[in-house]
Amino acid sequence: MKKDIPVSQIMTKNILRLSLSDSLSTAESLMKKNHIRHLPVVENEHIVGMISLNDLLRISFADAVDANGEEVESAVYDMFTIEQIMTRKVEWISSETSIAEAAKLFLEFEFHALPVVDDDCLTGIVTTTDIIRYFLNEGNE
Repeated sequence: MKKDIPVSQIMTKNILRLSLSDSLSTAESLMKKNHIRHLPVVENEHIVGMISLNDLLRISFADAVDANGEEVESAVYDMFTIEQIMTRKVEWISSETSIAEAAKLFLEFEFHALPVVDDDCLTGIVTTTDIIRYFLNEGNE
């Protein structure tokens, strides 16, 4: 198994992203439409935060329905901003970080996604799914 392969070989390069001015409804819509669980928040190509589906679920779960049983997620989302919900202190890796090192970071910090940053700009994202897919495919070769 090739453990020194860089994450650039498996990362997503066409990254969906949010800005601080986007709404939480936009974040949820992007995640659901694209079947993803993490979105980087960027300003001028510089990563300023990450938001996950779990972040959205955490604020919307308790108030998911009103007294009449109607969904009120968007009302809850209107009470918060991306900046209030996102993780601000974001760990990141470079595109030259090995897949094995990324896997170690996922285990050590219990992350599920890591932004890939080169020259101070977001260039990709790698997830635990990418890592698992890589190791499963390596076992079939």
